[in-house]
This record gives sequence, C-alpha cells and structure tokens, in this order.
Amino acid sequence: MRLLSTLTFTCCAAALAGAAQADTHLIFPVGEGPFNWDSYEAFAEANDFSGQTLSMTGVGTGDDAARLNNLYAYFEEATGATVEYSGSESFEQDIVIATQAGSAPNIATFPQPGLARDLAGRGFLTPLDDLEPWVQENYAAGSSWVDLATFEGPDGGENLYGLFYGVDVKSLVWYSPDAFDEASYAIPQSMEELKALSERIVADGGTPWCIGLASGAATGWPATDWVEDMMLRTQPPEVYDDWITNAMPFDDPRVVAAIEEYGYFARNPDFVQGGPDAVAGTDFRDSVLGLFQFPPDCYMHRQASFIPNFFPDGTELGTDVDFFYFPAYAGKDLGKPVLGSGGLVTITNDAPIARAFIEFLKTPVAHEIFMAQGNFLTPHLGVNTDAYANETQAALGAILTDATTFRFDGSDLMPGEIGTAAFWTGMVDYTTGASAEEVAADIQARWESIR
Repeated sequence: MRLLSTLTFTCCAAALAGAAQADTHLIFPVGEGPFNWDSYEAFAEANDFSGQTLSMTGVGTGDDAARLNNLYAYFEEATGATVEYSGSESFEQDIVIATQAGSAPNIATFPQPGLARDLAGRGFLTPLDDLEPWVQENYAAGSSWVDLATFEGPDGGENLYGLFYGVDVKSLVWYSPDAFDEASYAIPQSMEELKALSERIVADGGTPWCIGLASGAATGWPATDWVEDMMLRTQPPEVYDDWITNAMPFDDPRVVAAIEEYGYFARNPDFVQGGPDAVAGTDFRDSVLGLFQFPPDCYMHRQASFIPNFFPDGTELGTDVDFFYFPAYAGKDLGKPVLGSGGLVTITNDAPIARAFIEFLKTPVAHEIFMAQGNFLTPHLGVNTDAYANETQAALGAILTDATTFRFDGSDLMPGEIGTAAFWTGMVDYTTGASAEEVAADIQARWESIR
C-alpha cells in the first residue's frame, strides 16, 4: 500500500486549521495544501455568474451533504453564484416528479445510471456530447465512463449525458498482513496465482476464504458481486453489457461459466469457512471477522470498499487488515477490470451556469477538495494523489486509475425482479448445491416472464 508523505498530512491539517481561523466558508484556503489551485484560478477567471443561483439535487444528506456544500463553496467563490443544494433520501422518486412537472433543478446527481438512462430517453436530460473527448483523455479507462453515461435520447440517437464524480470500488480482497507474513504468502498478481494461493493455504491446513451471503431481504447479493467480477475477468466488457440488458440470455454458456468461477471458491468445502451451507447462512457483515483471529479462521475476504464499516472497533487499516486488487487472469487479454459504482452528474434544467458547473468538475481541484475530505475516489488522471485523506483512500484510488475497464454492479442495472430478486436467490441456490445451468435457466425464464 502506497504511503502518503508526512508533508501531505501536515499540509492538509494546516489548511483545515487555517480555514477554521481565517475563513469559515472555504475549508482549505486558496493557495495552500496539495491542490491544483492553478486550475481553480483559471476557472474563476473565465466564469462570472454573480447574482445567479445554481440549483442542485442528489442523494447526499447529513455528513455527505455537508461535504458537498464544502465543495460547492469553491464554485460560489470562483463565480459569485449561489448554490442551492437539496439532498433527498427519496431522490429517485423526487427527480422523476420534478422532471415531469418541469420543475427540475439545474443539476441532478444519480447514484447509478439506470434511472438517468430512463429520463434521458424521455428527453429530461441535456446531452453533453462535447464532454466526450475530455473524458476519454482525462479519466482512466475513459471509454468505460463514456459508455456508462451514453444513453438513447428521445429521437433514438445516442448521446453522452453526464460526468461521473465520486466512485466506489468493489474488486477488492481483504486480508491480514500479519497472517500473510507469518505464512510467507505473497499478494497474488493474477487469478491463476489467487487460485494457487487458495490451494496452498488448504495444503498448509488453513481455510482460504470467508464468504457470507446473508443480508436479510437482500440475501444473496454478495454472490452476485462475485459473478459480476468473474464476468469481467472472463469476457470482454461488451459481453458484460449485453448480459445486464439480456441482449445475451442469462443462461448463455458464458454466464454459466462465470457462475462456476464463483463456485470454484464458494462451493469448495475446503476453501470456505464452514463450507457452502455456512456461506449461505452467514451474514455478510459477520463473515469478515474471521480475518481478525490469530491464527485466522480464514485468510481472505472479497468485498467492496465499504466493508471496514463492519471491522472490529479499533482496527487499523494497513496494519491489522489490508487489501489487494481482485486480480484478472494472466492468460486472458482483458486488462484490469474493476467493478464498482459512482455518481453521475447531469443537467436536468439547462442554463449557462449549469454548463459552467460541469466545467468546474473537470478541474483537478474540484476532485482534490473532496479527496481531502475522505471517502471519495476519482478516475481523474490530473489530480494530485497526495490530496487523498489517508493512505487507504490513496491505494483505492490507485486501483481505480490502474483499471482498463470499469463497470457498474450488474444486478443494480438489471430490472428489479431480476437483479434484486431472482439473481440474489439464484446464487443462494447455486451456492448450496443447485447447478449453474439450472439456476441460470430459471433466471432467464423469469426475465422472459416480465417482458
């Protein structure tokens, strides 16, 4: 894991202290800290919206809204405008009502592309095709971010409709550095090495994996993440895209093979703590706790960047537990795919000030201000990575910028009856003994029934 320099922490701490004493509006004084202030100054010179108001909405509330408003203060300072942000836990319903009524704010940030795609098709989003060359050049795996924000408009043509800002990473394996060191295990650099390591751990008398699928009414979703990651590691991204729209049937042999790749780990009684039946019945929040025993109950746990929320109190990231990229196959020419999620910033009520805000989000400093506040990753290649709040965030950011392909959680993009119902339950059935062919056929039959 890459360490941030002492200077970075000193700069950020000094900036926060200075902000508290000298300026309660901007949390980092302009000109101080590890930020690309040149990009901010250039933006400020080019944009004057004094006396105007920019209206915005999204899902961020509470602390998230506070951090957003900290960012928006810089747009206000640079342009003279006023930003009115309204976060809502019922954003998905609210934005549909507002767009239909013609009362949408200037900017809306969607937590996933599905609803944005629907509203674009109905003519409620503003095309931003002039943004495409910039995304291709300035975002890691730029084509992925263009693809994810390109939707069919009301005239049947395809356009780019937004810019992704803020990303979460799911393609991670968590482990105990002490346990790995004690056993002389190296971090695997490929899927072939990961499988070999799993076999070696068993030969040494240990259990490679902790996996838990239980999550109340959402039981099964962790297994769908495994399958999605395996789809991206065994097939090109175009096949993944066809799969999540059912342009390729769910029971296609390529999908069955990806399910069985998950099964290589989860259905092997020697590979998983408690065996497959325990996997199905263990709460995903509890399943990671096996890493914190010594000797460990298991050596690895594949889960997204949010799982530290369920680590034991006092856990020190990078010392007590760490992570590595869930690797791709060395024997396949598919690069380094990453599965995750992110926020799509769109224009829902076009105006010059709304266009200016999109331009603001193109500046490195607009990302760095949020990076320094924590819990924010960006694919922007122009940022100063020393602005990340801590070494864990910096290492996660490196996984993101090293990605050659980025795709959203497939189950979230499928129709609800499939992605958050049949797929979830099907993976539980598969984990406990049903065949991949049987499960895939049942899910495909369900998909056909809702057309």
